[in-house]
Amino acid sequence: MLEFPAWLYGTKAAIRRKASDEGRWWAREYLKTGAFPQPRQMRQVLPGEVLVMHAAADFDRGDPLWRMHMFGEVSMDLDEGVPEEELPRMSDAFESFCLGTPWGVLRYTVYPPPLWSAERMANRLASLLRFWEVLQGPRYAFWSFDQKYTLDELMDDIYRKTLEAWCPAGPASVREHLALTVERMARATREDCEQAVLRVIPFLVDVNTDLKHREALIDPDFLRERLRALPPEKFEDVSSADKYVVTRQLYIWDRELGRQ
Repeated sequence: MLEFPAWLYGTKAAIRRKASDEGRWWAREYLKTGAFPQPRQMRQVLPGEVLVMHAAADFDRGDPLWRMHMFGEVSMDLDEGVPEEELPRMSDAFESFCLGTPWGVLRYTVYPPPLWSAERMANRLASLLRFWEVLQGPRYAFWSFDQKYTLDELMDDIYRKTLEAWCPAGPASVREHLALTVERMARATREDCEQAVLRVIPFLVDVNTDLKHREALIDPDFLRERLRALPPEKFEDVSSADKYVVTRQLYIWDRELGRQ
């Protein structure tokens, strides 16, 4: 039986309120024990039930829904009372806790928060694979509530270009492609990461038609120079070849070129 935190089901207003309460409760528990307990109340996710994964698919008519895209609301109060120097450790502990649950895995793979290194993303995707079967039951609304994805279709939409960057001509099955990519990402060198980023960029430049310096942004020599000039923490973030993170970096370079 698949169960998710009950506070993720409801109207937007109710979820915001309950997420705030849950975040403060988790913060208190973490301060007491150094760990995060399971949510106080769970609710069954029925086969075929729709999980709203993206705000674009959430046309709020006041109906209660599984609004998974609002999971981040809990973070607003998760650090309440936690000393600043403890926050990085707490964030890592919360991610580790979430990746041991099917609902937490969706949070960290469908809309992953920082950080986005190849090593971290490999761990997140490996966790998703462990829950692959149990997450087959629901349907997933991502771009539109009317377009309901299977888990395979959802991950194909979000990750296929990243998977192709890591494993060109990989398996047709998104699950198998993910498994192969996780294996490569987990042991990737900096050069491996750079090559994956270089493979995904032409697609990103092609679809982001408002980029102004398009020739430079597909020039491998220019890109290698810019990648190698990134501070280590910035390179870490793009190293997974996540299309959203790399797209953000492309726009930064595009603006820099415009100022030259």
